[in-house]
Amino acid sequence: MPQLSFTRHPQEVGETYAEHMATAFGFGTAMLRGGLACLIHGLLPFLCTTTGSATIRRLHDRMVVNRVRHREAAPAEAAREA
Repeated sequence: MPQLSFTRHPQEVGETYAEHMATAFGFGTAMLRGGLACLIHGLLPFLCTTTGSATIRRLHDRMVVNRVRHREAAPAEAAREA
């Protein structure tokens, strides 16, 4: 049976469809909040001075750094289970 396209990417990143949806919604919400903070900071430079950059760093760690750690840990876990 051919794989449905909306499940391929979640599997590629080691998530179920529901897990991927929850992760994407979390990222989207954080991005909206960070973007709003940047807009507020643009109007009132004394507010939200680090919120946008902190959001970017946090999301980068969640998306890139933790995903790399997860990929590197998977072969070691499989070897322990064997």
